[in-house]
Amino acid sequence: MAKWKRYVVGPDQNGKSAVLMEEATNVQEQPGIFYRVTLWSTREVPVDNTITTDRGNETSTREPFPGGLLFRALEIPPDTDDKDKHIETLRKLNVEVKQKHPPTEEDLARHPSMHRTDTLDCLTCIKGEIYLVTDVDEALMRPGDSVVIRGTNHAWSNRSGKPCLLVGCMIDATR
Repeated sequence: MAKWKRYVVGPDQNGKSAVLMEEATNVQEQPGIFYRVTLWSTREVPVDNTITTDRGNETSTREPFPGGLLFRALEIPPDTDDKDKHIETLRKLNVEVKQKHPPTEEDLARHPSMHRTDTLDCLTCIKGEIYLVTDVDEALMRPGDSVVIRGTNHAWSNRSGKPCLLVGCMIDATR
């Protein structure tokens, strides 16, 4: 069961706009590490809006399909004190989600969640606060702050006492 509602609007049998789906169905979770829900995905851009299935269920990978996009909500709890367990949990996750570019030891020394995708990521902080960690610096994001990540290493470090909610799209891109 998703923490939040997801409403999908499209044409009903009479061609009128209507709410066709009300539940987010593709939820992945590692308690204490992250809660993620894929709200929508596509295999193409421009998007084919004639497809009527729940496209949020079409992917379980970290990145969208080639030529496609992912729309996700990601809740990140405060960083755990057990860095080794955090790294091990994320190594297992990277295998499950078919991470294309496994983090190096240098990446993991920077932060256990450091990773790189071949995507254009557009994310907004909705609730809480979180540090965006790059190879060379950090930026504290608070509600309303947005980031555009262009196929580079990055990590999320929640140093507060409360969860942070990020929402955004990942779009397949040329590196």
